[in-house]
Amino acid sequence: MSFNKIAVMGGGSWATALAKLLLRNCKEILWYMRRDDRIEDFIRIGHNPAYLTDVEFDVSRIHFSSDINQVCTEAAALLLVMPSPYFKGHIEKITVDISDKTIISAVKGIIPGENEIVTDFMVNKFGVSPEKVLVVAGPCHAEEVALSRPSFLTVGCHDVAYAEEFGKLLQSTSTRTIPSSDVEGIEYAAVLKNVYSIAAGIVHGMKGGDNFIAMLVSNAIREMERFVDEVCPRPRNICDSVYLGDLLVTAYSRFSRNHNFGSIIGKGYSVATAKMEMEQTAEGYYGTKCIKEINKHYGVEMPILDTVYDILYRHANAERAMRALGKWFV
Repeated sequence: MSFNKIAVMGGGSWATALAKLLLRNCKEILWYMRRDDRIEDFIRIGHNPAYLTDVEFDVSRIHFSSDINQVCTEAAALLLVMPSPYFKGHIEKITVDISDKTIISAVKGIIPGENEIVTDFMVNKFGVSPEKVLVVAGPCHAEEVALSRPSFLTVGCHDVAYAEEFGKLLQSTSTRTIPSSDVEGIEYAAVLKNVYSIAAGIVHGMKGGDNFIAMLVSNAIREMERFVDEVCPRPRNICDSVYLGDLLVTAYSRFSRNHNFGSIIGKGYSVATAKMEMEQTAEGYYGTKCIKEINKHYGVEMPILDTVYDILYRHANAERAMRALGKWFV
């Protein structure tokens, strides 16, 4: 598997943080961004003009392009970092053969309309080998990577040796990578932790208290385990950092856009208002509906997911719904 020509696909905060990590260990990278004006500004000022603006780059080591097919042709590995709601719109512009490419998904969501995790979508649509597909997950916030705070990433691949190889490209004095072979489990857990983070944010917004949130999170990790074990059964420890750790950092952190999205709703504002208030995408909003639809085929008991779905899509009163949910916590 080749990681010698990596393309970062996306221009948001997570893409920017990962690009900064890669450039510590790679001589140069390719970088696909949708907008030419953003690329021009990036080159002119030496940092992303819209996200993580304090992070400086040596732009002479970056080959920018808004032509997704050009980037896909030149790169050996594609690091996908687009928000899941817009992912399909970008990827369907690809007309060149990418079946021999290495695909690394850092998309923290599921594809609306397809209800597929990103790795499955890439294998099914483009004929990419499952053995050449990797995932990057947390527990980690882009903002803390940018601040060079101690950060931890999990890299998943069916071949752990490849996960370790790519992980080395993300490592630094402040960032450690952990290899895993649980590709599908990591992806589903990354979707669910965003859903549960919205729930935690709702409780925070309605001033439900730390005790309530602690019970919510402890029940959420068990709900996550039930779902992931049913959908992709294999040995795993749900207390590992990529599952429990990522849930905790997303549910509690001030950097968590899903928590902040839920908090607005918990304060009594409508879902539509919360969406308008958010400057960045709250992946859990879309992930809630996708997992709800997927679970129709599995029938896993998921009261937290169901409650968040009712609040987001059935206009249930957020405070009443969360307090009713609390009666069932164990």
